[in-house]
Amino acid sequence: MASEDDDVNVCLIENYRPRLREHIEVLHLLDHIHFIETEEKERIRQKARSDSNFAAVDLLLSAVTKKPHSPGWFRAFVDALVNSGFDRAADYMQVKLPEPEVEAENDYCVRLIKLLSPSLVDMKTEEVCLHCFSQGLLTQDDSEIIKTTTINQGRRSGARELLRGIVRGRPGWFSKFLNILRETEHQYLYELTGGSPECEEQGSDVKMHSVTDGPTGSEAASAESPADDRSCGSPQFMDISIREEPQDDAADLYEAPSTESRQVPDSLEPPQSDGTDSVAAAKGSEKADIVLRDYQMDVARPALEGKNIIICLPTGSGKTRVAVYITKKHLEGRRAEGRPGKVVVLVNKIPLVEQHYTTEFLQFLRHTCKVERVSGDSQLKISFTEIVKKNDVIICTAQILENYLERSVSGEDEGVNLSDLSLIVIDECHHTQKGGVYNHIMMRYLKQKHKNRRLKKEQKEPLPLPQILGLTASPGVGGATKMEKAEEHILRICANLDASKIMTRSLGEYKKEPRKVMMYIEDRKEDPFGDVIKTIMNAIHAHAELSPSCDLGSQNYEQWVVQTERKAAIDENQKVRVCAEHLRQYSEGLNLSNTIRMRDAFSFLKKYNEEEIKRKTTADEEHVIQITDTERFLFNLFKENKEELQKLAENPEYENDSLSKLRTKILQEFSSREAARGIIFTKTRRSAIALSQWIQENPKFAEVEVKASHVIGGGDQSVVKPMTSAEQKDVLNKFRNGEVNLLVATTVAEEGLDIAECNFVIRYGLVTNEIAMIQAKGRGRAEDSSYTLVEVKNSGVAEKECVNEHRENMMNKAINKIRALNQTDYDKRILEFQIQAIMEEKVRMTKKKQKDMKNENPSDLKFSCRGCSKHVCTGEDIQIIENMHRVNVTTQFSELFNRRENTTLIERLLDYETNGFITCRECGQRWGSMMVYRGIECPCLHVKNFVVSFNGKKISKCTKWIELAVKFSAFDYAEHASRVAESSDDEEA
Repeated sequence: MASEDDDVNVCLIENYRPRLREHIEVLHLLDHIHFIETEEKERIRQKARSDSNFAAVDLLLSAVTKKPHSPGWFRAFVDALVNSGFDRAADYMQVKLPEPEVEAENDYCVRLIKLLSPSLVDMKTEEVCLHCFSQGLLTQDDSEIIKTTTINQGRRSGARELLRGIVRGRPGWFSKFLNILRETEHQYLYELTGGSPECEEQGSDVKMHSVTDGPTGSEAASAESPADDRSCGSPQFMDISIREEPQDDAADLYEAPSTESRQVPDSLEPPQSDGTDSVAAAKGSEKADIVLRDYQMDVARPALEGKNIIICLPTGSGKTRVAVYITKKHLEGRRAEGRPGKVVVLVNKIPLVEQHYTTEFLQFLRHTCKVERVSGDSQLKISFTEIVKKNDVIICTAQILENYLERSVSGEDEGVNLSDLSLIVIDECHHTQKGGVYNHIMMRYLKQKHKNRRLKKEQKEPLPLPQILGLTASPGVGGATKMEKAEEHILRICANLDASKIMTRSLGEYKKEPRKVMMYIEDRKEDPFGDVIKTIMNAIHAHAELSPSCDLGSQNYEQWVVQTERKAAIDENQKVRVCAEHLRQYSEGLNLSNTIRMRDAFSFLKKYNEEEIKRKTTADEEHVIQITDTERFLFNLFKENKEELQKLAENPEYENDSLSKLRTKILQEFSSREAARGIIFTKTRRSAIALSQWIQENPKFAEVEVKASHVIGGGDQSVVKPMTSAEQKDVLNKFRNGEVNLLVATTVAEEGLDIAECNFVIRYGLVTNEIAMIQAKGRGRAEDSSYTLVEVKNSGVAEKECVNEHRENMMNKAINKIRALNQTDYDKRILEFQIQAIMEEKVRMTKKKQKDMKNENPSDLKFSCRGCSKHVCTGEDIQIIENMHRVNVTTQFSELFNRRENTTLIERLLDYETNGFITCRECGQRWGSMMVYRGIECPCLHVKNFVVSFNGKKISKCTKWIELAVKFSAFDYAEHASRVAESSDDEEA
């Protein structure tokens, strides 16, 4: 019988675990529990110090409920709760539960205190603490901790401890606390918290009324207490409208509630804009204050003193809000000293420009500063120098700043100098390495910094340099396998950013770690669809006389196919080249059938073959494009197997297990939560779109109100149509306001983008590096969130995740070791890395100059069609537009290609647009796109579609123009325009 009672008691503790988390302070309770081993107690204490009280409570409850149970353990646990002053927690354990409406009212009171805490911490802590203790709202332990905290850390920190203590009390504490505020002459705080000035003498109770999901506040209040019948003898109702909007990277539950997150009529401050409205509406709202939590203020302190630092805090912990605060104080300090201030905030993705501008910097700085944003798809970029001159804070993509810094150096145009800026904020600063754009900007900084040292020695005036503030959730370890290399990697990033410190801190009670779940996939017993694809692939191997030594569809196989295609193109072996190209698509089809529905994989293969056949026909049918025997063999091979593939693809019996596991997980999440919101990360754009369609078409998901959409990248490097920043923004806004509650995303959503708070994150057959893992986990920010990995065949998810976890631990240890370094030793190592970086840059630039000189004659460069090896042109025929687009406008070239319309390629920018592509007349191989530049059609070449040779020697790998150290002549618009005009006149004549 005893064991049955134990099971009931364990069940009771588990059921009320969320409540116990809120109402227990571990360090107080441990002294009163005697049936837990001393070592276990010490572990729990350590957890409370290093992690959070919530995490420590979980560890404590696990220790309490652990078998075998000692006799009387549950009674001893309840007594310990009572003796520690946690009466509310003891009530739950004795099933002395308040009425539901009393419980709900108490919860609203707790939420109100949390909401108003930024104002309440200004109380006279010592005096209020004394009254709360005498009224029984605080225990002796609470009182002593508050006094100690007040003495050591100040009155505001003590007030926070006091507020944490009183909300743990039994229902009724709120009225007592109100009376204490009135008695201690905190008139403003008394009224702010709901006290009525007319009722001071009677000290009437205040009741909370939630209007989040019901009628409006005025309707609900009048329903219970008519306005014309209210008197001091009646309970006073305070209508609180709490917006349950998802919060962004900087403003989630880690953040102190700020004024914009509440709407309180009459007695409270006017509502603030939430930052998502129009700029005009934003300007009309009241000034918003920036309130930082203790851990945020700690990491910001060196930057407030003017030092260069890196702030390393988890995703969702409010790094951006800290940056806004530092920016505000920086500009205020400069003005007080009579010096100009200019802040540039750099981001690495276009959507982040608008995100930081609207939700953070404009919202908090618009009353005191001029704030503007500029990105690649903004017309303001053409007047960037003027934007910098006229504004105090400029948020832009890093490449725009780099372009204008370069213009200033080259003197070709009015640019921007580093000395024009007083603070540079670098978002996602772990990218400041390996030749990235952040690194180019910081290399200019480091060179000037070391030049300034020489100028000082020569007693000359050094050039002023801006303060640097880096923000990151994870610097990573750069692929290191040893601690020493991990430290070196992080120190190099610190050196590149000239950081005097890397600031990080435990989030304590604000830390939220999602539950991790690993879903292993059983291999299919039968996979006839995959078997047919493999049969096709083996037939191609035999035709091309190829013998791969790795499993079909594996990552090694994909690498082998790419290398085979590249070598065949160089050797002009078109039979092997075209076979390798088709094998690559079948390999992807095989992987897609393991990731998404077989019908989606079949649709992909069918579309590819249709597009290839279409390439071999012209719209006007005047010109015949050659089809080789190998191409005819490949087309027929798919045609012969097409019907069987389609039939198998429609048979759900053979569907992959990973898809069924994903279905189960999604249904479980949405069935077990009131308001589920999640993200699924997947590897490819194609799988993201297909998964989103699968969810939308499945009635089972509709039953549990799953509303799915996809988010993919904006780059045009894939055959799948990219998503514009406007389309991304639209989907994310829908996710934020609840129109969409499940996002299917590629890695574009892992880092930086403002993704609203989630209950669950699923990585579906996708694991990259430790930085991405930390970023993805950080997306699950809601209470009781989960992080699930679904294994997919050939993905190696389990092994990669294990490696990433090891790297994350290594990274945290490396950061701690770096922070423990003596400042002199740290500075010495940073200086060594900086000098090394400058020297390596000099060597690189010297080599580049030598290479440029060696290759200065473009006529030595020959281009051949990748599809049929036909000679196309030389480098002499190619001109460059805006240092970016390589075009060939010669008459001879125009006779070599066919033009095809393609609406997915359409892109319109300031001076040009692309509206189709060009293909080889002989074989149909795509060569590039047709660009209209200022009204003139210019065939724009993509180098990856050609075999390039230099001085007769073929270049083995050339996928980007930047890999060719050749200076092409600039496009002469006037000359070409006049030539086009003359030819059109001739045609008219």
